[in-house]
Amino acid sequence: MRILICGANGQLGSELSRLIKLGFAEIGPVPAVFKDAELVKTDVAELDITDIDAIDAFMAAERIDLVINCAAMTNVDGCEEHEEAAYRINAQAAGNLAVASARYGAKIVHISTDYVFSGNDATDRVEDDVPDPQSAYGRTKLAGEVLVQQANPRHFIIRTAWLYGYVGKNFVKTMLELARTNGSIKVVDDQYGNPTSANDLAYELLRIAATEDFGVYHCTNMGTCSWFDFASAIVDGAGVACEKIPCTTDEFPRPAKRPAFSSLRNKRLEDSLGDEMRDWRVALAEYLKRLPELGDVPV
Repeated sequence: MRILICGANGQLGSELSRLIKLGFAEIGPVPAVFKDAELVKTDVAELDITDIDAIDAFMAAERIDLVINCAAMTNVDGCEEHEEAAYRINAQAAGNLAVASARYGAKIVHISTDYVFSGNDATDRVEDDVPDPQSAYGRTKLAGEVLVQQANPRHFIIRTAWLYGYVGKNFVKTMLELARTNGSIKVVDDQYGNPTSANDLAYELLRIAATEDFGVYHCTNMGTCSWFDFASAIVDGAGVACEKIPCTTDEFPRPAKRPAFSSLRNKRLEDSLGDEMRDWRVALAEYLKRLPELGDVPV
């Protein structure tokens, strides 16, 4: 099997590469079908996925069996200020990959987000709920979902949230740095969602991709908390003494609207393969323990 990972240098892309090479994740072994898989890893420097001709030529030459699209413009405020650019990356590029993967007989996995929902209703969202994005990031990611679905029937769309991994920047590393540097953290306590380990997500993504059960999946760690709850668990778990200050969204205005409640339920996983995602606290504790060894920057 030959696997193309787009956005291979990011949190999820790098974790997927590591798990496939190791053959196991923190939860357990990856599916046997991925043993000896050949990885073709690209990022923006190697392949411009907004260029359909470049993608088509690349797919024709590389004989890819599975495309995993981890590439995205994820700066939520940046998307709000530059929605046209966000559309090219989050929607048009995803559609390009879906068109090319269908043409050459490959499956495609496309990563999406909880931001496709409004977050105005304090109920866990399931896959069949009607999206209602409130930001440019959410709108462009939803547009990407639609283009993938239209172009390649052999698609898996995986929505996740609040992702953190060993490689790259994320909320966990930012909170640790702020706590150690400033001796305090101030975090909103009125936005709720699901912290998600990139290691756990990569594991479930591979389990899903090994099937022929195409469609939309939610995949986050279990349990819902606020950003303040998450931040508090991070600094407490790392043993960093600091002042923890809750605040409201109104006290911390941003260009893009954030969902107040964007918790996802992994219902399709529950009903098919079985949901093996860990409680977010358990996954975070393991991450903090392994971060000094596996992280790409000192902590």
